[in-house]
Amino acid sequence: MTDGGDGRPDLGLGRAHTARIYDYLLGGKDNYAADREAAALALRVQPHARTVAHANRAFMHRVTRVLAAEYGVRQWLDIGTGIPTRPNLHEVAQSVAPEARVVYVDNDRVVLAHATALLGSAPEGRTAYVHADATRPRAVLEAPELAETLDLDRPVALSLNALLHFLPGDPRDVVGPLMDALPSGSVLALTHATRDLAPEMWDAIAAIYRGAGNPLYLRTHAEVRGLFDGLDMVAPGLVIAHRWRPQHVGTGATAATAAVTDADVSLWAGVGVKP
Repeated sequence: MTDGGDGRPDLGLGRAHTARIYDYLLGGKDNYAADREAAALALRVQPHARTVAHANRAFMHRVTRVLAAEYGVRQWLDIGTGIPTRPNLHEVAQSVAPEARVVYVDNDRVVLAHATALLGSAPEGRTAYVHADATRPRAVLEAPELAETLDLDRPVALSLNALLHFLPGDPRDVVGPLMDALPSGSVLALTHATRDLAPEMWDAIAAIYRGAGNPLYLRTHAEVRGLFDGLDMVAPGLVIAHRWRPQHVGTGATAATAAVTDADVSLWAGVGVKP
């Protein structure tokens, strides 16, 4: 982050930004002209880009509710939080279990500027925000805010939604150390963009993001499935996001996400439990 010249931080409002593009596609208001221009380019290539964003968000809502209601999860570590869009993860979790605790993590100054919106916990539970880089998992795990909020001797759900496809290199270098630090019964839940089903379209989308300074690293089903090695996959396994337990209504699902094809969404989604 740089200084804008008047003592205030420069949040790069003249440059397209992944968190703000996502906010725009979700119908949010925390975005600017550069973000909307990049989104417009993506929408020309992928007319269902808004639906992709909503499908990702709906998956997060469904899996959070399922883990709280059916698996008894009461702690979440959400990395790559993005700009808050209600309902946030803690609001979904605490609607089932008011005592749920959530730590949000992002390394983005834009997200940091909105972090107070993530801290409105139910009285019985707790939320915290850690400003840290996902590519430095040890720094995440050693953050005092995490230690004050989560008990790492009890199961934790690690949420990595729409994050890993923005990280270069081997994503196992991020997922592995995080899951190694969590106890038996902990859960990995993630989504990841892929070119498996519509390579030409997603190559074009990746070019737009790359041109805006936000490169995408699209990975295959096999590569994403490998992130769950050593975990017990929760049914229905690794599937396109809108196919993961769509019967769980009232959790962010929409008619729009139900109508699109797998190629339109092109987000692998899965959940695995640490034995």
